[in-house]
Amino acid sequence: MFGYVKPDTPYLYMKDDTLYKALYCGICKSIGKCAGQCARMTLTYDIAFMSAVIHNLTKTDVSIKREHCIIHPITKRPIAKPDDISITLGALNVILTYFKIQDDINDNGRGRGLKLLFKGGFKRCAKRNPELVEIVKRNYEELYELEKAKESSIDKIAHPFSKLLAELSDSLLKDCKNQFTYQYFYNFGKWIYLIDALDDYDKDIKKGNYNPFYCAYGAKSYAELKAGFGEEISFIMGATLNGIQENFNNLKFGFNADLIRNISVRGTVETTKKVLLKEQKDSKKND
Repeated sequence: MFGYVKPDTPYLYMKDDTLYKALYCGICKSIGKCAGQCARMTLTYDIAFMSAVIHNLTKTDVSIKREHCIIHPITKRPIAKPDDISITLGALNVILTYFKIQDDINDNGRGRGLKLLFKGGFKRCAKRNPELVEIVKRNYEELYELEKAKESSIDKIAHPFSKLLAELSDSLLKDCKNQFTYQYFYNFGKWIYLIDALDDYDKDIKKGNYNPFYCAYGAKSYAELKAGFGEEISFIMGATLNGIQENFNNLKFGFNADLIRNISVRGTVETTKKVLLKEQKDSKKND
């Protein structure tokens, strides 16, 4: 996806740091199994987080053992053994990357080489997971049409990506899904889409790419956006974070949920603060 879903590391227990990294490495190996070695380049921590949530909510135990890998051929590392969930998530990682590349091509025409590079792996994953492809394709097409129309409503433009993540969670959780898991992932999807738009604001303006906050407010720079509409944007992001946290509190976990709690309650907040304060920090560096 986008790489914004991260833990608040200073408040992460060592056991959870080990689990997080093991899940990450497990997804990496799973991608290799379902899409080939080249596709492992697409791996993001966002999918490792989804692995933690899906395994926990479905009460599927994670088996961790120390192994070598391509990046660490000498020292063994704790790696979550690939299972049905991680292999499906590995395929999802490739599918999401493929459609994100297509989205970039739609924005600025760049990424055709990358699309060709991952096309073979995508086809393998798509053949085994047609339901996931249909969910991603349908919602990205809806998003593309809204972006093409220069949609100015923040809620309306964020809806397709929010729905994408929520529908994927329903597909992955199967009988363990409920209204709270749907809304939890829906708000996570909304947060990811909006935090990415804020983080890329100046870059999008410079390149002429669509940005929902520019269409909504018309500010010519991120500094101008914050100066004129900072309180409103903070309210929008705060409401989305509250949606994540409130639904997290209603989830029924099968195992210890400290890692998921850290990311849901602390990691998202810290990432939001960093993005909202980004221009201030940059200006201090230039003083």
